Amino acid sequence: MAGSTWAIVAILILANSLYVAAEFGAVGVRRSRVRRLAEDGNWLARRLLPYVETPSTLDRYVGTSQIGITVSGLTLGAFAQATFALALAPVLTAHFGLAPVTAVSAAAVVVLVVLTAVQLVLGELVPKAIALQYPTETALATVLPMQWSLAVFRPVIKLLNGAALLVLRLFGADDHGHHHLHSPEEIDLLIAESRDGGLLEPEEQQRLRRALQLGLRTARDLLVPLDRLTMVDARATWEEVVTTVAASPFSRLPVYRGTRDHIIGLLRVKDLVDRYVVEGPLPLERLMRPVVQVPATLAADRVLALLRERRVHAAVVADATGRALGLITIQDVLTELLGSAARPAVPPANARPKK
Repeated sequence: MAGSTWAIVAILILANSLYVAAEFGAVGVRRSRVRRLAEDGNWLARRLLPYVETPSTLDRYVGTSQIGITVSGLTLGAFAQATFALALAPVLTAHFGLAPVTAVSAAAVVVLVVLTAVQLVLGELVPKAIALQYPTETALATVLPMQWSLAVFRPVIKLLNGAALLVLRLFGADDHGHHHLHSPEEIDLLIAESRDGGLLEPEEQQRLRRALQLGLRTARDLLVPLDRLTMVDARATWEEVVTTVAASPFSRLPVYRGTRDHIIGLLRVKDLVDRYVVEGPLPLERLMRPVVQVPATLAADRVLALLRERRVHAAVVADATGRALGLITIQDVLTELLGSAARPAVPPANARPKK
């Protein structure tokens, strides 16, 4: 096999990998980062910026990448069949006794399988991984060949984009174009850049970071454990209940039956006082309210949404077996979200005691 044949195969695989890297690099790069590099005089960033500024230009850029991937892949397959497969067929006939027609078919299958594996690894997976890990560097490194490709494929891009839009409309779907996707770490970096640029105060940056990370915290992370709660035994006498309430600074007390990890309700001090004034001493079962239970693995933002939906202030956090681990309140979640700004001078509920 001539060296030029291998060189052409290598060039086609390299072209495929370039278009894959360009596509993922353009979608993953941060526009603010490209804009800052362009303002600092980076000439590659200046060339890239117009293509990532809007979804429409980014869509054309990605469309060009996809055309390049398709063309290089088809060309590589056709070229390999015309060279490697034809060269391999006589070898299969000589060594395995296959008929000429059968040998040609078998050679085509072998070349297709081997070539597909090589192209998948070198032309798809490797450049994709590099582009996802280094989107800015990849997008800048591929912008020049992409500009040349945009000029070459311009008529084809308009035709194919129009055909794709027509098909989407036939199925009742809208074409929203390509958009930039950012990980939580990238969003955190954007917030830090906004603070450094004077668009955010330090306190605002901290609150935005807490809001970003709230979904990463769970109910288990924010709960008040049982050993820090003032609780009432469901079998306690009226005098014992009043004594416990009077000695507690909290307005809501969990009620348990048997063991402290079996919480059956919440007692509001306001309910106890109001009902006592009207009806006198009452059984604890008539005073306590039902308690909402949430799994320990539930995200903190979902806990907040659930408490607001149920119109309750607190919930019991339970493990997979239903055993209570502690109590979580709206105040606990808001404190995690807003910091000390959400922490009242006097605890409104049976939450975290004063330190």
